[in-house]
Amino acid sequence: MDSINRDQHEHNRQDLSAGDAVARIQDISGDADSCFFCTTPLADSPTGGTRPMSIKKADDTGALWFLSAADSHKNAEIAADPAVRLYMQSSRHSGFLVLHGTATISRDRDRIDDLWNPIVKTWFTEGKDDPRITVIKVTPTDGYYWDNKHGDFVAATKMMIGAAVGKTLDDSIEGAIAP
Repeated sequence: MDSINRDQHEHNRQDLSAGDAVARIQDISGDADSCFFCTTPLADSPTGGTRPMSIKKADDTGALWFLSAADSHKNAEIAADPAVRLYMQSSRHSGFLVLHGTATISRDRDRIDDLWNPIVKTWFTEGKDDPRITVIKVTPTDGYYWDNKHGDFVAATKMMIGAAVGKTLDDSIEGAIAP
């Protein structure tokens, strides 16, 4: 048992697979709305392979979708090595998720239409028809999540009571994710 959980009297570990894993990915990514998108950096990468990205969609398979510029360092790094990591946090104290996966790049016009939002024109000034726009699909292979079971209010209340009485009353839940 992990040392941080040695005094935990409640069930706080639950690995998720298939539909449960996909639901957790959709919930956390939907609330987070963005993530740190990490690639294997190339020698000239100014970001070291890590940058914030807006999550456009998490589909029914758990795949995450992004829009990106064809001439970006990120796209070049994915072309060299499609293995990526995504880190997200959906609220101040809960909803943490790290995913490992494989990224693919396309210029699928239907998918661009599906993911398009007028604010994206900030980066693609020619709109949906901007020749630089690409779609990145990240297919998760595995990951790990940390969350609470009953929401932030219940978790905070249990922590305060636990601190007052000197007992571990943690509402956390964590586990591996395998979509």
